[in-house]
Amino acid sequence: MDAVEKAGSGHPGTAMSLAPAAYLLFQRTMRHDPTDPTWIGRDRFVLSCGHSSLTLYIQLYLSGYGLTLEDLERLRQWDSRTPGHPEHGHTAGVETTTGPLGQGLGNAVGMAMAARRERGLYDPDTAPGSSPFDHHIWCFVSDGDIEEGISHEVSALAGHQKLGNLTVVYDDNHISIEDDTLIAKSEDVLKRYEAYGWQTLSVDWTETGDYVEDVQALHAALEESRAETDRPTFIRLRTIIGWPAPNKQNTGKIHGSALGAEEVAATKRVLGMNPDKDFDVPAEVLQHAREVARRNHEGRAEWQKSYDAWREANPERAAELDRISAHRLPDGWTQALPQFEKGASMATRKASGEVLSSLAPILPELWGGSADLAESNNTTMKGEPSFIPEEYQTKEFPGNRYGRTLHFGIREHGMGAILNGIALHGGTRPYGGTFLVFSDYMRPAVRLAALMKLPVTYVWTHDSIGLGEDGPTHQPIEHLWALRAIPGLDVVRPGDANETAYAWKAILEHSDRPAALALTRQNLPVYEGTSAEGVARGGYILRDASDAQPQVILIATGSEVELAVNGRDLLEAQGIPTRVVSMPCVEWFHGQDSAYRQSVLPPSVKARVAVEAGVALGWREFVGEAGEVVSLEHFGASAPYKTLYEQFGLTAERVAAAAKASLAKLGHDKGETTGN
Repeated sequence: MDAVEKAGSGHPGTAMSLAPAAYLLFQRTMRHDPTDPTWIGRDRFVLSCGHSSLTLYIQLYLSGYGLTLEDLERLRQWDSRTPGHPEHGHTAGVETTTGPLGQGLGNAVGMAMAARRERGLYDPDTAPGSSPFDHHIWCFVSDGDIEEGISHEVSALAGHQKLGNLTVVYDDNHISIEDDTLIAKSEDVLKRYEAYGWQTLSVDWTETGDYVEDVQALHAALEESRAETDRPTFIRLRTIIGWPAPNKQNTGKIHGSALGAEEVAATKRVLGMNPDKDFDVPAEVLQHAREVARRNHEGRAEWQKSYDAWREANPERAAELDRISAHRLPDGWTQALPQFEKGASMATRKASGEVLSSLAPILPELWGGSADLAESNNTTMKGEPSFIPEEYQTKEFPGNRYGRTLHFGIREHGMGAILNGIALHGGTRPYGGTFLVFSDYMRPAVRLAALMKLPVTYVWTHDSIGLGEDGPTHQPIEHLWALRAIPGLDVVRPGDANETAYAWKAILEHSDRPAALALTRQNLPVYEGTSAEGVARGGYILRDASDAQPQVILIATGSEVELAVNGRDLLEAQGIPTRVVSMPCVEWFHGQDSAYRQSVLPPSVKARVAVEAGVALGWREFVGEAGEVVSLEHFGASAPYKTLYEQFGLTAERVAAAAKASLAKLGHDKGETTGN
């Protein structure tokens, strides 16, 4: 109450009613070490209802994670360690950035999947519950999380995957910002989760008619959930929001705003506290709470014996774990990358699939799959088993609980949040695929991956009107620049098969940000002169002018590199020296020093054309005032892709004409003598 009152804004109600549950979890249930927030053997806690950030911050303070009382006093202030929603990497003990509702629940599912995959990599044969890699994922959710559609996607998949290492506690307080949730929600949430295949438990602190915070009942439920190893557990905890505030409890008014001085004072009186004291934590209270560090330190010592014994018995696996944990790639790994024959023809989606299969034996940490589009996305590593309970494997996809190929079903939004959870957990590196147009379904999770700087890779295929007959609903037009607008996301659109291999190389060499591969359905020529270094720099000279003194520069990405190369041939035949720049990643090009950027795009050459089968938008920066953009400023159509390119004017002839138009703006359009 004091923190929100001082900040003048915040969400006190849920933090008040969840305080006993959070304290119980951190003090008695969860395995953690406040002195080492990154301990590999720790349980994970996800506060999916991130608006109730005080639920987490107060436990981090009481447990001894380094937060101080002064940090709580600076809730939601500039440069504080207690921002309005928890931020991963900003505050010790915060496992993920939460706020957009439902995302944290998806992260928790991803963490539970990653924990099982990690165990399969490092200690698959140990009996259940006896491995140093066995740990639990705990997640608090609110009505908002449960109402968001993403909760269905990730919860259905968690039940199908039988994630017995996951427990979700649902704060069922019947209140949201618009007051009583009955105005918008009436389903039986427990039956919903039972239908998903979860163990469902209920703890009702209102069942006696009075409000009784029965912590023993909740503790029993938490322990029962941990004992269930073949199903995730969903615990409905019936609370009263804002209890025991005498006038505002159980109302929407206490959900997202300060109580006011009078209500705070009245509540303190109910609790037997001094209403004139703010942020009053008696020394004996803090000393009692900090005992959790000692208790868990003793538990960690036992874990350490088991872990040390594992390392001694498994030196090769231990070395692999150390390498992966340090985000190091194995020596010589690039030798496994395939080389594609110059002059051949191949879709970049197919080349990406070849890269993944080639890397499978070299990078065990790399795993992933598709939102039911594996054959189209080429995301299945050849010969690798699926990650699935054995009873659900199929003829097409045999597998086991420790498998490698992920099947998200038609759940793009959920896939995005789960990929983030896998990356946050550590120990492995995920990728996930769908069509580029459906990146819209993933965008909230992609934005959070960029915000958290997570090394998640998106394999987005069918990247333009080049997919052809499926028509405008499936043809991305605005997507490339909409995605490039997300700070910290690398959008990579390789121009041929070898650029695709080089793109994977560059992506895997980064461990501090997400990347998106935009790949073609249609075949593209494999060019001479593609460069691994050039791709890693984001843009490079693929074809220079015949005299190395270009009058015009053509800039292209992906499938339109072919148009630029062919357009250059037309211009060179007319005596116009022309350079082709392949720019697979704008973000990487921006990251180069000025000297390199000028060597590729000399400021003196102002006649420029950018060509991409999508909206022009950001290309204006590269072509300048005199430049032209060959783009697509409208939705597509259903027809064979070659027809679409021709009818929409995405041709080599159009590129050449645009180059001449740019030259004309600069006064290079000379007339001819026609006689008297």
